[in-house]
Amino acid sequence: MERCKGYSQLYEHAHPFVHEVKQSTALKIRGVLLGLVLFPIRITLTILFFLLMWPIARLRLAGLSDTDRARPVDGWRRWLFHPIMLFLSRAVFFSMGFLWIKVKGRQAGQNEAAVLAVAPHSGFLDMLVLCVAGLPTVVSRSENTKLPVIGALLEFNQSVLVSRKDPESRRKCVSQIKERLTSNGYWPQMLMFPEGTTTNGQALIKFKPGAFLAGVPVQPVLLRYPNRVVRVMMLQCLWYTASQLYRIALKTLGVPATSYVMEGSFPVTKLGGLSLPLEPPAGETLKMLRCQGTVQIKAVINTMIDYCHSGQSITITVDHLTSLLGLTDKHTAVKICSLYSKNDMLDLRQFCLSVCVAARLRDPVSLLHTTFTLYDSDGDGLLSAADLSNLMGALVGIPQYNVGEIYSELTSKGQGTEAALYDLLTTHPTFKMILNEYFQCGCVEPVMADGNHNGIQNGKTIHNNGISNGNGVTHTKFH
Repeated sequence: MERCKGYSQLYEHAHPFVHEVKQSTALKIRGVLLGLVLFPIRITLTILFFLLMWPIARLRLAGLSDTDRARPVDGWRRWLFHPIMLFLSRAVFFSMGFLWIKVKGRQAGQNEAAVLAVAPHSGFLDMLVLCVAGLPTVVSRSENTKLPVIGALLEFNQSVLVSRKDPESRRKCVSQIKERLTSNGYWPQMLMFPEGTTTNGQALIKFKPGAFLAGVPVQPVLLRYPNRVVRVMMLQCLWYTASQLYRIALKTLGVPATSYVMEGSFPVTKLGGLSLPLEPPAGETLKMLRCQGTVQIKAVINTMIDYCHSGQSITITVDHLTSLLGLTDKHTAVKICSLYSKNDMLDLRQFCLSVCVAARLRDPVSLLHTTFTLYDSDGDGLLSAADLSNLMGALVGIPQYNVGEIYSELTSKGQGTEAALYDLLTTHPTFKMILNEYFQCGCVEPVMADGNHNGIQNGKTIHNNGISNGNGVTHTKFH
């Protein structure tokens, strides 16, 4: 009877599902047909308008000295070229299908708000807000000046340029931003994306301080695309955009805010200076390994830890990773390596320890012991600040660059020993949250030392309030 009831419920839900599939298929067919017709036309028009903008952008500052270029353009160079560039900029987005842009509210003048802070920032098409705002100045990477057309447009805009890899360039950028924003109208308004990176637009991540450094009034600009196209690669984005008959951008927003910021390709939240990823790379790694079916994860990780303790090189290649994981081809190993590194080399310690955490292969006591021994660089039983940075990076899955606060706490009562680290991570009001967040443990029964994988050295047992010299075993509960 229950089985019949189950079949009945399944049948009841079958029709809407079939209808949904048919509707989805129809939309895909419509998208392909429209794309085949509209895409080449719109891309051709867009390229044409960009090519027209290129020489005009160069003419605006032609013949000016470096001193003159460091001041805002005025006079005939502004009233002649600015309207033309504004028209061509709007024409670019019109060609891409942004036929109407609805605006709610009133743009503040330069004397009312020196900064327009735009969010969420979901892709390069967000530049359309420049047309609505009258082409305010922007901040851009200095590398972009080498790009065809884009470099000329940045020159026309008199953008503030910054090299993220150069500390001196970043300091100069901050100084220029402050100077322009406090110029009392001498410089035009500046438009910034305070999230500092692109997201899928489904939530606001924590703003970076750049737009607020000068302490001047800021006008928030909320940008919304009322369509279902999520963040995709640039070519896909162009296809989806150019394949629609029209688009509407409405400056209203109805998404939640989060405390996450982007570091590299990972959204992270901050805890005592540490960066805790929303989704550690080890989570994706486990999914890929489990899809292989033949990988015995626990056995493989233990083998890797033994390898790390053997004194051999801890930095391995993709081919070596493929061999250690027992994979038949290296495609999966390449994808795993890309989660942890920008090249084809991988720190094996970070890989196996982060997977240990994600898969909960060890209790916190044995895991901290293994981690400590692997990152105690000179083997003296004490952690340096660099050791702690690498250790915490391995545990949470991404590099840690700001360990000053946790290192100060670790060494505030003595030296950075293994017992001191355990005590810090189990009793400190801030850092014990790392155990709760990443180990998610309830009542843990630690085990005694048995080689390199488990327990605490020297016959010592960890208690929830420190370390003792007995040989007993205690139940430790983390709150």
